[in-house]
Amino acid sequence: MAPNQKAVLEMRDAAKAFGGVQALKGAELTLYPGEIHALLGENGAGKSTLLKALAGVHKIDSGSITLNGKQFEQGSTRAARDQGIAVIYQEPSLFPDLTLAENVFVGRQLQKGKTVDWQGMEKESRKLFEQLGVNLDPTIRARGLSIADQQIVEIAKALSTQATVIVMDEPTAALSSKEVDRLFKVARNLEAQNCAVVFVSHRLDEVFALCSRITVMRDGATVGSAPTSEMNEAKVIKLMVGREISELYPKLEAKLGEVVLKVEDLGLAGQFANINFEVRAGEIVGLAGLVGSGRSEVVRAIFGIDKYDKGSVWLNGKKLKPGNPSAHMVAGMALVPEDRRQQGLFMSSSINKNSAVTMLKRISKLFIVRQKDEGKLASDWGKILQLKYATGHDPVDRLSGGNQQKVVLAKWLATEPKLLIVDEPTRGIDVGTKSEVHRLLSQKAQEGMAIVMVSSELPEVMGMADRILVMREGRMVGEFDRKQATAEKIIAVATGASGK
Repeated sequence: MAPNQKAVLEMRDAAKAFGGVQALKGAELTLYPGEIHALLGENGAGKSTLLKALAGVHKIDSGSITLNGKQFEQGSTRAARDQGIAVIYQEPSLFPDLTLAENVFVGRQLQKGKTVDWQGMEKESRKLFEQLGVNLDPTIRARGLSIADQQIVEIAKALSTQATVIVMDEPTAALSSKEVDRLFKVARNLEAQNCAVVFVSHRLDEVFALCSRITVMRDGATVGSAPTSEMNEAKVIKLMVGREISELYPKLEAKLGEVVLKVEDLGLAGQFANINFEVRAGEIVGLAGLVGSGRSEVVRAIFGIDKYDKGSVWLNGKKLKPGNPSAHMVAGMALVPEDRRQQGLFMSSSINKNSAVTMLKRISKLFIVRQKDEGKLASDWGKILQLKYATGHDPVDRLSGGNQQKVVLAKWLATEPKLLIVDEPTRGIDVGTKSEVHRLLSQKAQEGMAIVMVSSELPEVMGMADRILVMREGRMVGEFDRKQATAEKIIAVATGASGK
C-alpha cells in the first residue's frame, strides 16, 4: 500500500449505543486498496459492532463512514453489498441443497432472455474459483462441504458482487493448518486484485504472518493503528488490554493427590481405540494432536455423550456406565464443550438461566426455580470470572465470545466437579480473557480439581499442562512430562514423523 494512495474506506469518530451499553465510542478505521488489514481487540472491544455497521446490520449513532469518496449508505445489508462491502463470517450460511454456482449467485441469478442462465453461472463461478486459486466444482451441492470450502464460496460470492472491501471475521478459527495456508493464499490473491481485506483474528501469529497493517480497539474505541512492521506482539497485547500481561500461562504449583479419573482400554469403533490414562487431583493433563486425531471424541465418550463399545471409565474409584452424562455429572464430572454456541449455551436464554442451568435442583422448590437464587448464583460467578454484561436478564447471545465462554465455565464450575474436562477452552477469545481462563484453571487445579484440557494451541498445552498426551488417528501415541515437552517433539509424534 503506497503512503499517498487514496483510502477506499474511512470511518471517523463512530459511536453506537445499545440501551445503556456504549458499544462504539470514537471508533476509527481507514482501509486502502490492495492491503490486508488486521482488526484486533479483546472480546467486547467493539469489533463486531464496527463490522456490523459496515455490513449494514447496524447504523452508527454519530460519526461518519465514507466509501470510495462517497458517504456510505447505512442500515441495509443489501445496500452495503451493492456499495461494495462483503463480510465473510466465521460460520458461513450457504444453502446446502443448492449448487456452489447457485450459492455464488443466490438472489442475483444470471438471466438468458427470460430464463436463468445456469451454464453462465457455472462458467462465472469456475472463473471466480480459479481467480482465487482453488479447485472447486461449481456444479456440486454445498451440503457436506468443509467450513474452509464454504468460506471460499462466500469469498467468490463477494467477488461476484464486485466487492472492494472484504471482511473476514475469525475465518481460521475452525480450520486445519493446511486449510489456513490455503486461505492465506486466497487472501493474498484478493490483495493482489486491489481489494481491501479486513482480517479479524485472535491468533497474533497469523496476523503478523499475513497482514500489512494493524488497527487495535479497546472498550469501543480505536486505540492504535500502524504498519505491522512497526508493531510486535507485546505492543499489540498492551494496546488490546490496556496493560502488559506478564503471564499468559500463569501455572501455579499444585500438590498431586489420588487418582480421580482412570480410563482403561477405551474404544469406539471407527473413532478411537486402546485409550489408557489417569488424571490425579490437582493435575492438568493436556490432550494434544492434529484436528481429527480423536481428542474430542475421547472426552465426549468419557463424559458419557457418546457410548463407547470397549473399555471402562472410573471416577474416584467408581466405574461409570457408558452413555449416561447425567450420571457422570452426579458422580462429579463436568465438560466444557468445544462448540459453546451449539453445545454449551442456550443462546436466546438469559445469562442468569444459562449460568444456573446445571444447578436447578439446588435453586428450586417444588419444581419452581427461585429467581433470586438464580440471579445470585449468576452474579457470584460473574464476579469470580470478571464477566462483562449489562444485566443478568440479557440473552447470552448479546455477550462477546469471551464472555459467553465464561458463562459456560460458570455453569460447570458451579457444580463443584471433581473432574473438569475443557475442550478448546480459549478458542476464539482474546489474550486478556485467555489469561483469565488460564488463571482460573490453574487456581482450580491448585485447589485439588483434576483437569483434562484439549487444545489445538501448542503453547497453551505446554504452558498449562503437567503432562501432555498426544493422539494420532484415534490412538494415544505419545506422553510427555511438562519439563520434557517441546513443540518439535509433540508435532513429530502427532504427525507420525517420529516413533516417539
